[in-house]
Amino acid sequence: MNRQAQAAVMFLLGGALLHAGTTDLYLRYVKSGLRPLVLAAGVVLIAAALATVWYERKRAASGGAHQEPRVAWLLVLPVLALILIAPPALGSYSAVRTGTALQPPYGLDPLPASNPVRLSVVDYASRAAYTHSLRGRTVRVTGFLALDAHGTPYLVRMALNCCAADAQPVKIGLTGQLPPVLRPDAWMEVTGVYAPRVTRDPVNNGVIPYLRVTSARPVATPADPYDETWNR
Repeated sequence: MNRQAQAAVMFLLGGALLHAGTTDLYLRYVKSGLRPLVLAAGVVLIAAALATVWYERKRAASGGAHQEPRVAWLLVLPVLALILIAPPALGSYSAVRTGTALQPPYGLDPLPASNPVRLSVVDYASRAAYTHSLRGRTVRVTGFLALDAHGTPYLVRMALNCCAADAQPVKIGLTGQLPPVLRPDAWMEVTGVYAPRVTRDPVNNGVIPYLRVTSARPVATPADPYDETWNR
């Protein structure tokens, strides 16, 4: 790989990181708290690219340029793909093939007095599976739909610790007044009440609590599709 191609790749990659970090695109790759590092990495790569170009021009002026194979410029194509094609967030395909990541909580904050109370998928699942704090309360939860091999519907969020590579699903089984058509990966805001039912995930035998739905409506995909509740 010649230095010009190397500088171009670093510049484009740095620009892609700055673009991702100044928009919500970076949330497809890492958790929200890593935005400063994404921006810093972009700045460093662009600075390194400019320094490489300056060094090569100085060297060419003093000793003559050395012709390198043009095929090295093909290395720019993967970077262009990264810029032009944003990957979708992990969805139902991954959720039904990966066991739930739900674990007993270390501690839970008191529930707000509002009714219905808005909870994340992780928060609802933790309370429903391991406490009795939701009895008599109406809740509102947002997630995407997943259907297992038997057609059982789940409301899911992919929870992550660092980045999309370590994302794992947390699942809530749905019962009650469900929409007549359930489309996997569709995002829904579900209102309902605690259901005293728990099943086991067939993938890893993890706990899956249930929610009895009283109403549901489609919603747009959130800017941050992942659930970072257990990182707070």
